[in-house]
Amino acid sequence: MRQDICWWCFHGRVEPKRLIAEAKRIGYEGFELVPEPLWDMVKEAGMHIVTHGGHGTIENGMNDPRNHSRIEDELKATIDKAVKYEIPILICFSGNRRGRPDEEGIENTVACLKRVAPYAEQKGITLALEILNSKVDHRDYQFDRMQWGVRVVEQVNSPRVKILYDIYHAQIMEGDIIRTIRAHHDKIAHYHTAGNPGRNEIDDTQELYYPAIMRAIKETGYTGWIGQEFVPKGDPIAALRDAFERCQPRTG
Repeated sequence: MRQDICWWCFHGRVEPKRLIAEAKRIGYEGFELVPEPLWDMVKEAGMHIVTHGGHGTIENGMNDPRNHSRIEDELKATIDKAVKYEIPILICFSGNRRGRPDEEGIENTVACLKRVAPYAEQKGITLALEILNSKVDHRDYQFDRMQWGVRVVEQVNSPRVKILYDIYHAQIMEGDIIRTIRAHHDKIAHYHTAGNPGRNEIDDTQELYYPAIMRAIKETGYTGWIGQEFVPKGDPIAALRDAFERCQPRTG
């Protein structure tokens, strides 16, 4: 299982060069959501940049037609940067609900993604719509249930439009993680981790059992990345080492 680290979780906790060196020593192969000024540093270290934000912002997203032209321009520009730096996945957001019914939000998000999907297909970059919880971290976010995103992906019908299945966020909203992965793995481009409750280490203090989740992901034939997106309470490097081991599926 190829694993990477979401940069923001360790920003200010570990000096960048040390974080890169320690990550390589543990076995991580890349980073996500790295500040653009540090992209060259990551690449020069022989590490991958796995994802980047495709557009801004989380709250003002694709479910509002007033944002479509801006998001199209931002995504096309970011796709060009992704090609240059070999970033395979750009993260996209539904936006906040603001009283908008699910059907309307789905229709608008599909329309926005269809404007950009042909360019993403041409450039070989995947757009991953992220599921987030609207209960704790992102109040009023519309794509907070897997079925909402599944319907968007089905209607866009592009090999370059998928879902970022954030296990932490999905656990807060509806749980049933392994069954969901097995049912919808063909629509998932990428996975994020974190412990729940608290979004901290994925250890024995929280309710998600990642070894079983990783086995289920592996059994679907998934060959992509697992992004560690937890905020460590204790020693960051020790937490990364432990998380790496927990996310290596044991079979047989």
